[in-house]
Amino acid sequence: MRAEPFSGTPAWRRPTWPLVPAEARWLAAASVLSGVRLGASVPVNSGTAYLAPGVTLGPSQRFVCVIGAFDGLHAGHRALIAEAAADARARNLPLAIVTFDPDPSKVLSRRSPERLLSDADRVRSLALAGADAVVVHRFTPEFAALPYDRYVTEVLGGIFFPAAIHVGENFRFGAGGAGTVVAMTRLGEKHGFEAFGHALVSVGGSPVSATRVRGLLREGKVDKAAELLLRHHFLAGRIIHGRGEGTSFGFPTANVELDGRDCLPADGVYACLACIGGSVWPAAVNVGVPPTFNVSAHPMLEANLVGFSGDAYGEEARVVFLRRLRPSRRFDSLAELEATVLGNIHWVRDHVGEGCVGVVV
Repeated sequence: MRAEPFSGTPAWRRPTWPLVPAEARWLAAASVLSGVRLGASVPVNSGTAYLAPGVTLGPSQRFVCVIGAFDGLHAGHRALIAEAAADARARNLPLAIVTFDPDPSKVLSRRSPERLLSDADRVRSLALAGADAVVVHRFTPEFAALPYDRYVTEVLGGIFFPAAIHVGENFRFGAGGAGTVVAMTRLGEKHGFEAFGHALVSVGGSPVSATRVRGLLREGKVDKAAELLLRHHFLAGRIIHGRGEGTSFGFPTANVELDGRDCLPADGVYACLACIGGSVWPAAVNVGVPPTFNVSAHPMLEANLVGFSGDAYGEEARVVFLRRLRPSRRFDSLAELEATVLGNIHWVRDHVGEGCVGVVV
């Protein structure tokens, strides 16, 4: 019998301006991957597996599996997982999603692409996509040097028996990238599993990729990135004490300290939703150091929470980017800065909401 998966990914829909509270709450929940509760974590060959209730592993346990890096869980990833999930349902088998930590490109090419999701959020996103098990391999130089046939038969085969393996058509793994779809098909004929390579998903005439999503975010096109992610990009961090200039203007800010590995949108001001302690607040958010103050500091988020009052220092905030309102620029006076910032806050109040719009868990 196929066990019940963790959950299912809700259908995507674009915002309708101005937002009503129910839509704002839904956008926040869908974007920050609300609602999934990971099951037991167990050590497995070269990594860790996260299991939905009732799921067990072992070389005799048959699974359909899908393999990929899945950074950001964009539209292409979701389509690939949906194909594998449909195959699992047809075979009445559980679905395992197999991924890697860190991103293989960091080990293979010594590049460290800015991540679209933290490691923990990537696991949560894969669970939310409908997995019965999420397997995370530790990607090391030694792991990368493993021949693909040994990986399938010894590493993966020691965790479960793969009745079918699904990958993107351009996916290659194992030493020298020899594990192509053709090679996997031949290996499957020998060992009793099927291999499937799926076409890449295109949006706007170009394939969807994590690289393309990062490029849009770096240009400040957060709404366009959302069309590829099928959710809005979010950043998470702790609220810390900041410079204090906002308070003197009458609009105190929540300063969110970020992880330097995350992909930040271009500097500027954005209409956002901020999830703090489960509550969702409309926010006008500045990314980067305001050039008017001419100080040297690492980029951070400065979020004005519309209608919020109280002390949130030390709390985690997850900030969802809905729309870029303006690029960052230098102002000739504090009066001009204050008028512009108040205008941004008023736009958020009129189009996103005023006060808490709901709760997410």
